Amino acid sequence: MTFSSQLLTNTFPMFNDLFNRKPEDKPFLISGPCSAETEAQVLETCQRLAATGKVQALRAGIWKPRTKPGGFEGVGAKGLPWLKKASELTGLPVAVEVATAKHVEDCLAFGVDLVWVGARTTGNPFSVQEIANALRGVDIPVLVKNPIHPELELWVGAIERLQKAGLKQVGMIHRGFSSYGNTDYRNAPMWHLPIEMKRRMPEMPILNDPSHICGRRDTLFAVAQQALDLDFDGTMIESHIDPDNAWSDAKQQITPEVLKQLITDLVWRHETTDKEEFVNALAGLREQINNLDAEVMQLLGRRMAVAEKIGQYKKENDITILQTARLNEILERSKRQGAQVGLTEEFVERYMEAVHLESVLRQERVMQG
Repeated sequence: MTFSSQLLTNTFPMFNDLFNRKPEDKPFLISGPCSAETEAQVLETCQRLAATGKVQALRAGIWKPRTKPGGFEGVGAKGLPWLKKASELTGLPVAVEVATAKHVEDCLAFGVDLVWVGARTTGNPFSVQEIANALRGVDIPVLVKNPIHPELELWVGAIERLQKAGLKQVGMIHRGFSSYGNTDYRNAPMWHLPIEMKRRMPEMPILNDPSHICGRRDTLFAVAQQALDLDFDGTMIESHIDPDNAWSDAKQQITPEVLKQLITDLVWRHETTDKEEFVNALAGLREQINNLDAEVMQLLGRRMAVAEKIGQYKKENDITILQTARLNEILERSKRQGAQVGLTEEFVERYMEAVHLESVLRQERVMQG
């Protein structure tokens, strides 16, 4: 069965709340079990989620990619009628992850209202193109999770492939990134990467997936709140009627009732306001930032001019550009100075490494001059 030439239209107007958001709109929440396990489990979870009054769309994993064979890989297409029934009982749309053209066809055949591309799939341009081709001519919202590894161009490329297939409602899901040595999160949030995506695509909605970032329940709220503080449009959080006995990702799931309290406790801030006192105060502080940034740029320019003079002396005396002991000395001194003015060691290291790299490049140009 193919839907490539058939126009299927989303019938749930609440998706307008996600793709045409207004400042007063509340966070958009998608929730449901990590995996659809049984019909009874799906229906009870979805009905209890609907009863919270906090959920705009339901989700459940139908196909579950696993790193090694032998694990639970989802119930497959037989779970799609369960979700369709859950939608009929609750009046809420349903969302499913797809990784192949066959997944897309099965979802469309059973009236799935939103699909998303998972992190493993986003990292494979061939798979994304296959999905895009299967969705050509279909009017359905599609969300794209970031790739497992922190490569923004793969994320951007996946979105562009779907857009070139004619899809109009495309959004993003930030679910964190694989990171060696990371212990605090299942997938490190690396907030600067979704922030950069928001900068590049300011009109595109982005949801946060604290379940996959955290990998455990006790840190879900903090991550969800941070995402809202960064002006994300909502969240996707996994919920299960019996989390400890879930067939997949048990540690990161919460009951619908716990989810309701978590969402209730979140503070929803807006990007701006028209209150005159706030606007005037913010304008004054931003002007201070502008002036300070200009001073920093002037100082950096002077610093690089000195670096070029050092490069000239090194060239005249046959001295290598890179001197590791000097770099370590600069970093240690800068970290001490930064700590005195409240700068984190991580920030100082990143900043000084960038400054040092620019200095080395300037000296290389002098050497080659």
